[in-house]
Amino acid sequence: MIYHKPEILNKANTWLSDTFDKETQDAIKDAIAHNPEELEDSFYKSLEFGTGGMRGIMGPGTNRINKYTLGKNTQGLSNYLNRTFPDKTVKVAIAYDCRHNSKELAKVVADVFSANGIDVFLFSDLRPTPELSFAVKHLDCQCGIVLTASHNPPEYNGYKVYWVDGGQLVPPQDTEIIQEIESLDFNDIQFQEQKDRITYIDKEVDKAFIDASVANVTSDVTPQQKEDLTVVFTSLHGTSITLVPDTLRQAGFNNLYIVEEQAVPDGNFPTVASPNPEEPSALKMALELGETKNADIVIGTDPDCDRLGIAVRGDDGKLAILNGNQTMILMTDYLLARFRESVTNDNNPFVGSTIVSTPMMDVLAQSYNVECKTGLTGFKWIAKMINDFPEQHFIGGGEESFGYMVGDFVRDKDAVTATLLACTIAADAKAQGKTLYQILKDLYVKHGFYKESLISLVKKGQSGAAEIKQMLKDLRENPMKEINGSNVIRVEDYQSQIATDILTGKKEPIAIPASNVLIYYTENGSKIAARPSGTEPKVKFYISVNEPLTSLEDYDSISAKLDDRIAGIKNALGV
Repeated sequence: MIYHKPEILNKANTWLSDTFDKETQDAIKDAIAHNPEELEDSFYKSLEFGTGGMRGIMGPGTNRINKYTLGKNTQGLSNYLNRTFPDKTVKVAIAYDCRHNSKELAKVVADVFSANGIDVFLFSDLRPTPELSFAVKHLDCQCGIVLTASHNPPEYNGYKVYWVDGGQLVPPQDTEIIQEIESLDFNDIQFQEQKDRITYIDKEVDKAFIDASVANVTSDVTPQQKEDLTVVFTSLHGTSITLVPDTLRQAGFNNLYIVEEQAVPDGNFPTVASPNPEEPSALKMALELGETKNADIVIGTDPDCDRLGIAVRGDDGKLAILNGNQTMILMTDYLLARFRESVTNDNNPFVGSTIVSTPMMDVLAQSYNVECKTGLTGFKWIAKMINDFPEQHFIGGGEESFGYMVGDFVRDKDAVTATLLACTIAADAKAQGKTLYQILKDLYVKHGFYKESLISLVKKGQSGAAEIKQMLKDLRENPMKEINGSNVIRVEDYQSQIATDILTGKKEPIAIPASNVLIYYTENGSKIAARPSGTEPKVKFYISVNEPLTSLEDYDSISAKLDDRIAGIKNALGV
């Protein structure tokens, strides 16, 4: 006899009412009869908003992405929007990616908004996430939704919410909306569409976005220098194929080769184990084509086109993948140099980064006498910086997880414009007889050699969530006094919002919203951060080490020294 926890069975039985369709009821009945583990995982909690919105496995249940969980979110959001903007007709833009059910779920979301008297701009086909952020402001909307699970496995989907500024939800809107959603029952959802409130959009917004992208990447690179750059691009079966090639060509990068086997959008991602540009294996086919075509640069984007992976020629002439921190440094340095050349009378510029990204961003910004604002993980916090400091000029910002934002016409990471910027920097470098890799090494000589490593430990399901929670609890309650032979001198606990100087015992408040992040700093300049992922069943450890690099001749020896230090830190952490 199959045993079910009473609380799980009670929750599942509520989904066998007439509120839910027959297909949903049949799936739940089957899980009750044959799959208690699946049933428990589907109902033991409700999906929550994380750093990137709501993301989860598709299927029936409160802990799954389906028409009812998204419908309830949308009903609560509709109630909140209509109450927040009582004197105007509320407008919402909706986009979706290549994932299974994204188009159908986007239509469900559109129907619910329209049923609540809200005007909807719905993209007629899949589009990149940054275009949705752009469309919110471009179409004068109060809100935006994109259906995407970014680079998660094929069984996932997700729901990102954007506010009137084009950035993702931040406090207080996020908690207020969650409270509204949690006050509802599933039978409160209004699914019946008002057809006259739904408008389909496509090419007009595409053109406006591409024009803005090209306008935001300025340079002295000549048309011939752009033609001389050989670019290989892959969309990894995702949405970027709809915009990136056209954007590059409009900007003058016509020597472009596309990985055709990965150019067709496909939620199964058949040619990769994971459509994640952070994973070197995801760019395997692009790298092979890059070698065949003798490409100067290879670029791949994730399925919703907000993150990008880049490979350039190394000292040995072979293509080598840059990590997200390296890409961010190259892009920020280029933008800062261009900014200082063109706007010398602006004394209030800033760039944005995150607490788990490379400390080199601060050093780089200081060298240009520019402020580097640092926030929590997620581009919604960089967007909030722009809102909170309207008197300052935002130049660009990024984070270690392969995302970058150029200017503020998009208020989220934007792989369309970042791809164009990467090609522009590469063309400029080639005109100087250099590669991006060589430019990066020059920056290390100037500012110090910073090297980073990321460890992601996957902990799936209810037991995995508990294990992650315990891991962070242990690090807090039993803090490490030394790591790899170097004494800990400072600990920042973003959950308690307290930073502690270990040498003096002095404590000071952290002026950043609370988050489950713990960061250790050691005497030799190492930085070790630990945090659970907001969108995946993972706990992540971010390691950063650095040493001065006095000359390029010392690069290999200093690089090896830093690799040894990273290995020692991993060993000390037991990861």
